[in-house]
Amino acid sequence: MLGAFVALDYGNNRFHNRLMIHPASISNAPARGRGRPREFDIDEALAKAILVFRERGYHATSIADLTAAMGLAAGSVYKAFKDKRSIFLAAFDRYQTVRHRDRLELVSTGKSGRGRLEDLLTYYVEASHGLEGQRGCLVVGCAVELSTFDEEVASRVAAALGRNETLIGELIRAGQVDGSIPAHIDAEATARLMLCVIQGLRVVGKTGRTRAELAAVLPVLLKTLD
Repeated sequence: MLGAFVALDYGNNRFHNRLMIHPASISNAPARGRGRPREFDIDEALAKAILVFRERGYHATSIADLTAAMGLAAGSVYKAFKDKRSIFLAAFDRYQTVRHRDRLELVSTGKSGRGRLEDLLTYYVEASHGLEGQRGCLVVGCAVELSTFDEEVASRVAAALGRNETLIGELIRAGQVDGSIPAHIDAEATARLMLCVIQGLRVVGKTGRTRAELAAVLPVLLKTLD
């Protein structure tokens, strides 16, 4: 499958994420007829749609906005997706697949549980300032804009947040096993606290806070592990 590379500037650091997703996770894109060629790379198109939804939100985004960003004619888009909502759900799935894979790769080092957790928290700081911060998090945006009125989106948001919370909890427990985090720490409650803080960073980051301002939160948050 073809993939697209998107370079994300986080301050002085430059991260390259390989944006690929298995077709099965694009549940709202209808299957092509046998032998009919695809007119565009769906992965690349969804990567561009993600940026539009992150910057504008769901309701403020039109099909015209999406086709312009994707560089496609409306007819080509409608051959792959039913409507704007179908594009959004496929984009959301792609966004989650890529981000979760990036997080798992980040914490797969040989560091202690605490060290890997610090890396994960730093990842959220880096994603919350500059251009990337102003674009915001698609999950946070969905939770605010759509979850109350759309059960399917609410389920996706809950699952995404649940995966993040579970990962944080696993890192805390790994730290307790290797001795880098005290055994008395409530892993479940602390993971939920950290989830709330990092999602808050994504919201505050949209207001243009500097990296230094956001990074100052980390030492305070890590004191909960002492």
